[in-house]
Amino acid sequence: MKNYLSGIIVLLFYTTAGSMTADNRFSPDKTLWYKAPAVQWEETLPVGNGRLGMTPYGNPFKEHVVLNEISMWSGSKACYDNPDAAKSLPEIQRLLAEGRNREAQELMYTTFVPTMTTDGGTYGSYHMLADLNIDLSYGSDKVSDYTRWLDLTEAAAYTSYSISGTEYVQECYVPRGEDVMIYHIKASRPGSINLTASLSRPERAVVSSAGDNRLLMTGTLDSGAKGIDGMKYALAAAITASGKGASTHSTDSTLAVANADEVYIVMGAATTYLYGALYNTAALNAVNKATAGTKALAALKEEGIKRHRMLFDRAGIELEEGHAAALPTDRRIEAFQTQSEPSLAALYYNYGRYLLICSTMPGGMPPNLQGLWANGVSTPWNGDYHTNINVQMNHWPVEPGNLSELHGPLIDLVKRAVPNGAHTAKVFYGPEARGWVMHMMTNPWEYTDPGQHPSWGATNTGGAWLCAHLWEHYLYTADRQYLSEIYPVMKGAAEFFKSTMIKEPKRGRLVTAPSSSPENTFTVGDDPTPISVCMGPAMDSQIIRELYGNVAEAATILGVDSLFADSLRRDMALLPPDSIGHDGRLMEWLEEYDETDPHHRHVSHLYALHPGNGISASLTPELAEACRKTLERRGDGGTGWSRAWKVCFWARLGDGDRAYKLFKALLTPAYIYNSTDYQGHGAGTFPNLFCSHPPFQMDGNWGGTAGISEMLLQSQDGFINMLPALPDEWQSGSLHGFKVRGGATADIQWKNGKVTSATITGGPVSSQKIKVPAYVRHISVNGKDVKADEFIHLDLSLGEKAEILFD
Repeated sequence: MKNYLSGIIVLLFYTTAGSMTADNRFSPDKTLWYKAPAVQWEETLPVGNGRLGMTPYGNPFKEHVVLNEISMWSGSKACYDNPDAAKSLPEIQRLLAEGRNREAQELMYTTFVPTMTTDGGTYGSYHMLADLNIDLSYGSDKVSDYTRWLDLTEAAAYTSYSISGTEYVQECYVPRGEDVMIYHIKASRPGSINLTASLSRPERAVVSSAGDNRLLMTGTLDSGAKGIDGMKYALAAAITASGKGASTHSTDSTLAVANADEVYIVMGAATTYLYGALYNTAALNAVNKATAGTKALAALKEEGIKRHRMLFDRAGIELEEGHAAALPTDRRIEAFQTQSEPSLAALYYNYGRYLLICSTMPGGMPPNLQGLWANGVSTPWNGDYHTNINVQMNHWPVEPGNLSELHGPLIDLVKRAVPNGAHTAKVFYGPEARGWVMHMMTNPWEYTDPGQHPSWGATNTGGAWLCAHLWEHYLYTADRQYLSEIYPVMKGAAEFFKSTMIKEPKRGRLVTAPSSSPENTFTVGDDPTPISVCMGPAMDSQIIRELYGNVAEAATILGVDSLFADSLRRDMALLPPDSIGHDGRLMEWLEEYDETDPHHRHVSHLYALHPGNGISASLTPELAEACRKTLERRGDGGTGWSRAWKVCFWARLGDGDRAYKLFKALLTPAYIYNSTDYQGHGAGTFPNLFCSHPPFQMDGNWGGTAGISEMLLQSQDGFINMLPALPDEWQSGSLHGFKVRGGATADIQWKNGKVTSATITGGPVSSQKIKVPAYVRHISVNGKDVKADEFIHLDLSLGEKAEILFD
């Protein structure tokens, strides 16, 4: 986190301007706004086009903008094979079958972990691209009327202020559909802009002049392996200025402007990962194209807004405004803990969809642990794709949030990993292993091996969990051509488990071995040493049961592999069933082990409740009650993303007020404000609404977004359930553009806690079943009365609307 001191100094000039006054320009559910510059990076405002991103601090004197490019990854496709893995597997499984989990785990520490056959190998990490540093000179250091804000509808971050009677507006945006990042500043008085800009990076970067007021930064990231080239990158920057007396000047490391009315800094970036050997040319060409004329620059923003709004405007929610809705966003977060402010949840939901739109794009890469935005060269947990919940949580809002095409990059990532996963299956599980496997993490290099430590890296259902996303995309689109394309991937995941699962000795159930229940531990007997490695944890069985069922159904739909589908259905009956322990809780392991941490952040054994569909309050009430008792025992604490997951759990259980309690816990300020700085990184939410694990992880934002969606609309039980977990705080409101399984779209209005009207627009699956709330006595559909039974049935062609009124 850089430039904190300058941020603190600037903040002192805003004492009078920083009061908690309302700004009527700003929509409370579509704008984040503040009365002082960012001091920490977690206060900056993110913009992006799915590949390129910016987070400006909003400092009028020493502006600092962190730049990102989604493919900036160190590491490489190095070999991690461990020749001892498959050899040791029979002994590991024997020890587990005899209940000697600790010995099995100790053996795995040396034999069932990845190794490098090349020298000096490392896994790699997501990196920031660069810092754009801008020194601005005004002849005065007195700032008034300062405001900075993020407009979710424009995908642009603004800073406005006055100095010596001149009004200045800075803006940062990354036009969707274009390959440039843009910093723009304009002044109300001619000739008032004087600045010097430079590019920097903490490591591995060279900046040089590219001629004609252009800079070029180039570098190579660490490959992590001897003899393998690392990823190369290029960042080009150009400056243009307008005004009668404006002049520009450049050196080998800076771009400068004097006496300008308006200035643009335009930047393009590319890597060898996405652009191959032409990465330098691609970065420069993007800048040259964008700066062909000032008219073209102005048009870029407007065209980018149109493209952004084509996605953003599809769906959203509106809730009532509380008194705190008029406060700056950081103060609003603080007030939320003690005041009723429903519209902050609307902002949070709309912001979650915004972050998805800005951090991924069709044909690109999926959002990582930090989405797109990072401010360091070694991001926490490598910024990778954790497959034991985190990358999946990133995508929970995609389909219901009417952003189906943004599932594509994750689906493509899974497809690309299959060959490597097939190799991993044979190296770690023996030559008899078929299909493909992915453990608990992956990255752009298609990593599929176990993690470096068995306590958290042994889970082998990461790929199977990702197959649930492949299937979910089909459920929302009903695209048979797509299903035929992803069927071999899903089938391969099922083949792996059919060929590697063993029968546990007590009950003869098919189980994974070795595995773990992410990332929890237990103890056996009097020995307090935590153990992770086990056979057949509940989450594995739930995921595999779901995978087998989905593959069998897909085979039936496509008219293929009937014998294989039948074998999967038979094996489903041999999987360990969801079981209830002596204390009424759902069991996490095959045995009722003593869990080391009763309040552990992962609640993996409730996968079947959410995001899976195997446990339901309406269809399996006894198991749902066991889940409720499990959640009571786990408690309402946990990391940021853990609280978000619990919002989803409680929503699936139909308890809106408990879900809302967890949502408030998710929005606990992860900082303490002391008038000059923000301090502290607890679990909760940062001033810019980024989720704190801690530290920052984007998955909590998208988990919270999904949780709000689950509270308002569900369709996993075979019918549309409107307001299934509406909290008392959200008495009146509306939603629009929400998708349900089958591809229909729902718009819903409610008042005094009761649904009043809905519009269902037909999707690719014509038949829709809608649950009628118990309080409804009269229903009309398109002006015709309908009997108010438990369900109403609609048969809608694609695009056909059913206007429903409820009394």
